[in-house]
Order: sequence, then C-alpha cells, then structure tokens
Amino acid sequence: MNHPQVDLAAMARQEMTERGFEPDLPAAAVQQAEGARQKAEPGLPDLTSLLWSSIDNDESRDLDQVEWAERGAGGIRVLVGIADVDSAVAKGTPIDLHAASETTTVYTGIRTFPMLPERLSTDQTSLNEGEDRVAVVIEMTVAGDGSIGANRIYRARVRNGAQLTYGAVGPWLEGVAAMPAKVAASAPLVAQLQLQNEAAHLLRAARDRMGALTFDRTELQTVVDNGKVRGVEGRRANTASRLIEDFMIGANEVMAETLRAAGVASIRRIVKAPERWPRMVELAERSGDHLPAEADAAALNAFLVRRKQEDPVHFADVSLAVLKLMGPGEYVAARPGAAVEGHFGLAAHDYTHSTAPNRRFADMVTQRLIKALLAHEPAPYTDAELDATARNCTLKEDAARKVQRDMTKRIAAVALAERVGQKFAAVVTGVTPKGVFVRVSDPPVEGRLMRGEQGVDVGDQIQVTLLSTDAQRGFIDFGR
Repeated sequence: MNHPQVDLAAMARQEMTERGFEPDLPAAAVQQAEGARQKAEPGLPDLTSLLWSSIDNDESRDLDQVEWAERGAGGIRVLVGIADVDSAVAKGTPIDLHAASETTTVYTGIRTFPMLPERLSTDQTSLNEGEDRVAVVIEMTVAGDGSIGANRIYRARVRNGAQLTYGAVGPWLEGVAAMPAKVAASAPLVAQLQLQNEAAHLLRAARDRMGALTFDRTELQTVVDNGKVRGVEGRRANTASRLIEDFMIGANEVMAETLRAAGVASIRRIVKAPERWPRMVELAERSGDHLPAEADAAALNAFLVRRKQEDPVHFADVSLAVLKLMGPGEYVAARPGAAVEGHFGLAAHDYTHSTAPNRRFADMVTQRLIKALLAHEPAPYTDAELDATARNCTLKEDAARKVQRDMTKRIAAVALAERVGQKFAAVVTGVTPKGVFVRVSDPPVEGRLMRGEQGVDVGDQIQVTLLSTDAQRGFIDFGR
C-alpha cells in the first residue's frame, strides 16, 4: 500500500521545521540527559506500598500519571500521582530551554518528536511499572454527588504496580471483553479499577450537571508495521480513557484552585464561549431541537445528550461539528485577583494543565509553581515570563496541531490510495476562503470538497466520492 517514493518520516521532519519546531535535540541537551535523573530526596512520604496503576494509550512510553483510590466515610479518596519531571530538569538548563521553546511533544503517526530527551520522558521521569519514582500527588475526595473536597497536594515516592492500556481495560469495564490477564492475576487490582471507575462516573455526572460538553470523539489511528503504513482506523474514547480523563480534569481543577487560593500567578487553560454560537443554534433547529440565543454550556450539553439518545448513529457527526465550531483552547497567564475566563467545554472556572509534564511544557511550569508553594519558596517565574510562556505554548500547540493534521492527511492519502471512486458518508468540518473541507466517518479522514461545495456549511451531513489522493502534498479530494 505504501508508495515507495513517499518518505513519510522525512515529510514529518520537514513539517516540524516549517512550523517552527526544532526536531533535533541540541547537543548540550543530549549531554545533560546522559546524567539527568530524579534526585533522591530523604524525608518524602513513602507511598510505594499502595497499589498504584496507570492506564494510557496502548503505545505510550512516556507515563505521566498513576492513580489509586480507597473508599472512606466522606466518599472515594482518589490520589493522582504526577511524574516530578522538574526534579530531573532544572529551570534554565539546556533541556529546559529546549522544552520551553518546543512546548509540546508532537505525535505525527509515523514518528514522535519528544519535547524531552527520551532517556528522561520514557525512563528516568516516566512512571514505569515496578520503578520507584518521585511524584507530585494530588489528593481529592469524591463525594456521592460528584463534588470534590478534602484536597491536598504534596510530593511523595510512588511505584506503578500495573501499567495498563485503554485498549485492554476499557472493553472489560464495559462488559464486552474478558478481563486483561494482568488485571485477572490480582484481585486487589480488580477492586481498585472498579472503585476508580465508580469515582470517575460520579465526577462525570457532576460535570454533566454543570454543563460540561458530551462528545463522541473518534481519532485516526495509523496502523504501522516496520515504518510502513498498513492502514488507518478510527479509535474512540472508551470507559478506561474516560476514567483517566475524569481524574485528570479533577486533578487540574484542584491544582488551579490551590494556586489561586494561595495568591500565586499561574498559567490557565481556557476555552472561550464559541463565536459561532448562531451556527450551533441553526444546527439544533435543523434537528428539530432548540438552543438559546446566547452561548450556554448547560443548554448545549443537554442538546448533545438528546442527540446522542435520539440518533446515536449520527451523533459522531454532530459532535465533530460542535467541536469545530467551538474553536481551540489557549493558555493565558492568571494573576492573583484578576478575572480569567474559564473552560467553556468543561464548565470549569479554575482549570490548568498539570498532569503531563513529560510532554507539555505548561504542565512543567505549573509543577514548578506548586513545588515552590509547597516548599514556601518564591515563585520561580515572573509575571512577564508566565505571559511569554503562555503565548508560546498556545502558538506551538496550534503549530503542532497543524503538523499532526498535515501528516494525518499524508498518511491517510497513502492508506486510501486504493479506494478512489468509493462513496463515503461525510460531515462538513470547515468552510473557508481556501475551500470547503469534509470528514468521512469510516475511516475518520478529512479532505477537501472539490466538486459540489456550493451552499454547504459546517455540520452538514453529505455523501461524497473519493476523487483522488496525493500523499506527497497530503491532498485527499472528494466530490458530491
């Protein structure tokens, strides 16, 4: 299926360079990584006896978090351990300067460009199974109504007792597949995961009541064998991935609230109220539903829930249209006492990114801020530094999204080359001066509508025919 003249790895590297990234680690950072490791610190609480576990993508090697839970009088006590990356990467060192410039790990489907040297992100600062690590622990108690209380943040020693994957755990939790062998071998681990799932459902139900948006997201997964693309397929969120998402959202809220309460300037993750709300109102009316004239997260979520119940077959298309109309999030610096917009999609007022310091620089900055607060030390960043970091993180996240989008198109063009002439169900995802763009549902691939594009808008569901593919340019062209 691969075209021999198409070098996808070289294209990924070129995309990185053209979008302002430095795909190679500086020599000084490589040298620093040789001796970098978490510092052994006496006196930290030892939580290595707890049955921590991690759940992540099946191919993940940079493990940022582990989880543990127990039932108590006030609810389910949840501990989320976040890799203490800062203890191995000091501010201002070559690795840190490179990470501050790149701000994110970029996953292109054919090659990963890590923000940190892999010796750190997949080893020394990764919460690998069976390894003792230092972590920043975010503790929260989830009450029966899904509210979070009894929050604490502290540093401790942890040990991942079971590295698990979404692909194995999710279907088991949903009752559609057998228990993974690693889980079946440990009755305490079975109980742990079931309790964590219970807590996650409480958290999600509470967010739903607040208006957090319900989406059905399908991501394109590249099937690669020895560097060759064998195909593409859709991968949807499942119960295991939602469990981790729920815990990470809760942990990020606790982190943001803790820094705000202490009067510490920080970086927030915000999603503004959608500018294209009138188009969402139009989509609701087309479905025989209703949305208010002014942006309202709770009303939008109620609409999404109704659509999922009434038309589950096409709900993925509705989800995608609303996501596209929402627009991307951004990072902003938040000063004590100043009003900051919240996260519209999560219905959260206080929200930051703190749970993935191996692959997001904003999370490492947040980690340093909380560590300084815990140690009663001055904040390690000035307001001006936080402003500049927030702007760069937003810019590079947007650039990374474009790299991933363009590489996804190239990979999909290779995978779909033999399907020219076939018909697909599609949803319109973009109407711009450059053209009209659609996404087919199976596999979930985007392309340009080259014929019959007049009169369509974001959210329209149409039938398209694959006209041609061009892997070199990443073009996938459809017609009506």
